Amino acid sequence: MKLAKTEEQLMQYLWKMEKAFMKDLLSAYPDPKPATTTIATLLKRMSDKGFVGYKIFGNSREYFPLIKKKDYFANHFKSLIKDFFNDSPSQFASFFTSSTDLNREELEALKKEIDKKLNSK
Repeated sequence: MKLAKTEEQLMQYLWKMEKAFMKDLLSAYPDPKPATTTIATLLKRMSDKGFVGYKIFGNSREYFPLIKKKDYFANHFKSLIKDFFNDSPSQFASFFTSSTDLNREELEALKKEIDKKLNSK
């Protein structure tokens, strides 16, 4: 399942803080800050989707992510390759290396990472 762009932005703050109350999340936003009701609605939707959990402390809720950032983006990335590159990582790699303005040093670093992965298999 995927998060909407506004949910993903909120999730970024939550991943960074690891756990937070509403006031903490609101303070993370730049001005003009969203309304408290907007953040509450996003948190409710994210909770319903299984991305966010919470503990109740009196009248307050402390929110925390139920999915790791790495896991979310790995699934998101796999979906991107499937949907836009015919489920072909090599098509993605070709697109990525030809569409970005990587210099020789960056390409060498990328090659080194690929070689390291190949050697571990």
